[in-house]
Amino acid sequence: MTPTLVRQHQPHAGPAPRVDLRARARDWSEIQERMLVPLYEAVYERLDVGPGTRLLGLGCGSGLALLMAAARGAAVTGVESSSPERLALARERLLPETTGATEATQAQSTRARTGARLVEGSPEDAVPEAAADAQAPAYTLVTAFEPIGCLAGDAEGLSGLLAAATPLAERDASVVLAGWGPPERCATSSVLRVATKLADPLRGGGSWRPALRDDLEEVAQRAGLRPDGSGRVACAFGYADVDSAVRGLLSTGLFDAAITATDQEQVDKELTEALHPHRRPDGTVWMPNVFRYLIARTPQR
Repeated sequence: MTPTLVRQHQPHAGPAPRVDLRARARDWSEIQERMLVPLYEAVYERLDVGPGTRLLGLGCGSGLALLMAAARGAAVTGVESSSPERLALARERLLPETTGATEATQAQSTRARTGARLVEGSPEDAVPEAAADAQAPAYTLVTAFEPIGCLAGDAEGLSGLLAAATPLAERDASVVLAGWGPPERCATSSVLRVATKLADPLRGGGSWRPALRDDLEEVAQRAGLRPDGSGRVACAFGYADVDSAVRGLLSTGLFDAAITATDQEQVDKELTEALHPHRRPDGTVWMPNVFRYLIARTPQR
């Protein structure tokens, strides 16, 4: 945490806040998404992601993690169900010469070039191509990089996605889940509490909550996965100025319930105030954070 780092599609009470979804997706892609690059790199290095990897990225968003895996030689497929705006940006990154082409043309060009594939829908829509062939290769790695553990209900939603994706993977394939670290090790936690405070009239629906120690393990268990290692990665949130920080954090969708409960001006004001302790003399904003990842395995069926 989309994620986004909590996703804008997470349910909450009341009408959805009126936002420019294209601008929101662009802010995510240009400002916020890069904060998780150390997480992506650590996982890919640990799992030796490369030419032999067939990766399925759940909630791929604007595609930065997929792009990094493709650069290592992996064949990547991304699934995005909640934000067509982010998926459009992923296509710009991974399929630049096919943007605006028909879906059939995109698929043909992509297969010939890098093997990258982007799917708008659910994991069931990401069945490996040529799956009618019994010898069609299954995915060797499934990733769910959007950090959970900071939005009420996010763990339950991820369990469903993983349960749907598991049949598409090889036996004993790796599945990677990501989550926020302990609040005391995440400087951004103090800022995210603004979301909960302002969304209180909605009883916290769709707003931030503190991460719990066993969030990832519980999700894996519910999805029928076997934990097989974990790690922690430092992912500092650094911004050029307070305005960039506000835009980046709002792009996660975490403050949508607060905007609905109050208004955009109030959220912007309180978010700016909460960022003040993290502002450096040169005007930049810096918040050290720790994220967890869990490596699990699909059943050895």
